[in-house]
Order: sequence, then structure tokens, then C-alpha cells
Amino acid sequence: MPELTRPPELILASASPARTKLLTDAGIAHQVRVSDVDEAAVVARHGITDPAETALLLARAKAEAVAAALVGEPAREHGALVLGCDSVFSFDGVAHGKPYTPERAAERITAMSGRSGVLYTGHWLIDTRPGRGRRAPDGAAATGAIASAEVHFVTMTAAEIAAYVATGEPLAVAGSFTIDARGAAFIRRVDGDAHAVVGLSVTTLRTLLSRLGEDITALWA
Repeated sequence: MPELTRPPELILASASPARTKLLTDAGIAHQVRVSDVDEAAVVARHGITDPAETALLLARAKAEAVAAALVGEPAREHGALVLGCDSVFSFDGVAHGKPYTPERAAERITAMSGRSGVLYTGHWLIDTRPGRGRRAPDGAAATGAIASAEVHFVTMTAAEIAAYVATGEPLAVAGSFTIDARGAAFIRRVDGDAHAVVGLSVTTLRTLLSRLGEDITALWA
């Protein structure tokens, strides 16, 4: 009997609950493998300051770190598709990643109140499966793209900003805000790919899969 085609395995190289929830809600089967990439060190090493390029650079670093870790694992002898994502918010020409501290988050949100900025999400997809298309010297096929959206904020009161920062939600997300949780109350409008603001554009993933000769419907659970 002919061998059945093995469905592709997608591994998300991200610790973001929002990204894995987005994939799950879109019916896309996947596993999560955290990359543990030192983002600050990667950016410093490459000297990139452009927000869009930074997002793509970090997405690539995460995907490559996880793809490298898969080498030699018996359970992954057939390879997998590894997706890395990273988001960077551009405001007043400055790239804003995660604020980490309440003080920095409050300062950024206060400046953003009533104004707008652009959120860039970089995507990098690596196909480690043997014999799949044109390949780089390390044996993997890879492709990347950036999705973006302009985010417009309402004018927030000082009490609202203090309460939002106190939740801890904005401390570990790019730009100090979310669109899929408490932060949604403060977003007036989004122009562009709204999923990019969450941190992963399913439309962009479809494009990357197509470049590597794969159909997104093959990943549906």
C-alpha cells in the first residue's frame, strides 16, 4: 500500500499565550516550544534600530533557536515547521518592546494616550523536513514577512493608566498594551492587520506556508 502523507507539524517558538490562543481559535494544530532567546543581546549584536527590521530579526532568531534544538531528537526525525514571531511598537519614531517595569509602562502609556503608533509583527517560518524544496546550507528552507497595523488610542485618564499598569498586563507585551484583553478598552481603532496587533497574523502565516509549498488547510486540527 502507498505510504500515507504525513501531516505537517507546526511548532510555535513563542511563550505568548495570545499567539497560541490565536492559532487554536483559527483551528491550526501546533505545539509550543519556547526559544529562550536573549532579545536585547540579539538586537545589540546586529545593531538594528528600525522597528520593522527588529521584529523580523527577533522572529528569525527565535525560530532558528528552536529549529536548531530539534536536530537529533528522535521524535522529530521527520522534521517540522517552526514559526517564530516577535512584535515591536513604533511610537514617535522610537521602537518600543516590552517595558518590564511599571514606571516605564506608565510613562509610555501616558505618552500614547489620545495618539497612535504602528505595531510591527515579524514572522519567520523554517521547514526542517527533509527533501522539501530549495534549502539553505543548514538543510532548512526558510522565509519571513512582516505584518503591521496602526493603533489609535483613546485619551485615558491618569486613574485609568494607573489601574491598567497595576494589573501587570502591559509589562510584558510590546508597546505596553494589548488588544485581546484589558487593553482593548483603550484602543479606539486599528488600521491594518488586527491579528498583527495580537502578535501573529494568520494571513501572513498562510503566505509563508505557500512559499514553502504547504497549504494552511493541512494544519487544521
